[in-house]
Amino acid sequence: MYGNMMEHREILQPITLGCSKNTVDTEHVLARCAQRYEIVPEDYAGRVDCVLLNTCGFIGDAKQESVEAIFSVIARKNAGLVGKVIVFGCLSQRYMEQIRDMVPEVDEWYGARDLEPVLKALGVENVRPSGSGRVRRDSTLPYAYLKISEGCDRRCSYCAIPFIRGRHRSVPMEEIVQEAGALAAEGVRELILIAQDTTYYGLDLYHRRALGELLGKLSEIDGIEWIRIHYSYPDSFPEDVLDQMASNPKVCRYLDIPLQHVADNVLSNMHRNVDGAWTRELIAKMRAKVPGIVLRTTVIVGHPGEGRKEFEELLDFVREARFERLGAFRYSEEEGTYAAENFRDSVTKKTKDRRYDKLMTLQRGISFAYNQSRVGSEIRVLVDSFSGEYLVCRSEFESPEVDGEILVRYDEAMGVPVESMPGRFINVRITAADDYDLAAEFVN
Repeated sequence: MYGNMMEHREILQPITLGCSKNTVDTEHVLARCAQRYEIVPEDYAGRVDCVLLNTCGFIGDAKQESVEAIFSVIARKNAGLVGKVIVFGCLSQRYMEQIRDMVPEVDEWYGARDLEPVLKALGVENVRPSGSGRVRRDSTLPYAYLKISEGCDRRCSYCAIPFIRGRHRSVPMEEIVQEAGALAAEGVRELILIAQDTTYYGLDLYHRRALGELLGKLSEIDGIEWIRIHYSYPDSFPEDVLDQMASNPKVCRYLDIPLQHVADNVLSNMHRNVDGAWTRELIAKMRAKVPGIVLRTTVIVGHPGEGRKEFEELLDFVREARFERLGAFRYSEEEGTYAAENFRDSVTKKTKDRRYDKLMTLQRGISFAYNQSRVGSEIRVLVDSFSGEYLVCRSEFESPEVDGEILVRYDEAMGVPVESMPGRFINVRITAADDYDLAAEFVN
């Protein structure tokens, strides 16, 4: 975890809400703070000189969580446990003018695009970070998120990200490779590529989709064993990425690709630039080109234009595609978006809840069947951590924090103490499964 208690320095407590992209932003800021501040964990209950709160402003529930976190920190400040409060991130980027006067106890406000001003406020704007340029949330974990671009040029009707994060901006390939190499030197074995849209990578810098090329370069780094792709977009999906998955053993046969829906009129209202036929063809192509690929997707229920017929079509599609992983959101009308300004949110909350429950019940059965089909198979897993006598592991088919885990009882035949197991790869046999997690035994 964060922190070095040996030196007397000002105490900085980072708190990060929202997605993994926010996590990476915070980690980059903290790398510049490491010499000046003692960095303590998010759950630290003692007195701190400064709280740095990175907020989320994506959808209603996330916004509420961020607001509650701000008031929680202010309560600590009023109790004398916090000196200075700095708030930045997506919520303040989106609602700066509305909330600044509501919470005068916050000392400084910045947006999601204001990392340099945040660094200046912390007094570390001219500090050069060492190593990977990150202070990772938990440096004991053998995986790290690697943000390859910022912003988004898509204009999905329901999404506020483009006017929160701005236009798409790819990180130069050489910078990504350098950061990845430094992470490998720090013990990272798995890279999880993230962006608002990873498949858009390179269009602004190289005038071509360059994700496939980036995968090839990252796979040459010693120490990196797995590379995983999150947040892909179906429109104009680069097929060389599938070629990498099929032929490059370091590229996980796993893809996070939010499809959002399958009914043509709903996709049109969403401004997704694809239709149902395209979507079905793309899934079939992925399964054909990359045998055994595991697909994670997300969908939205209750979007304007989704009637009973469209929802039933979505259910049929989920039955047909049999996504190994699927998450769902209830449509949330976000002010400033095209959907909020041009469509009526006509699906009731009760109907959204009912559709959500029906969809997720269906998916639980699919996920359970998939996990059951793996019982008896032998696979290679990465040990993330340990809990008592059990190792908490994942295969290439599980992403951390969003998918299930594989629990393996520690065996002395593994050859090293249990506390030395995180970051190691072992072979296991799956022995039991539920709809989320798996159990396995060590195979010598």
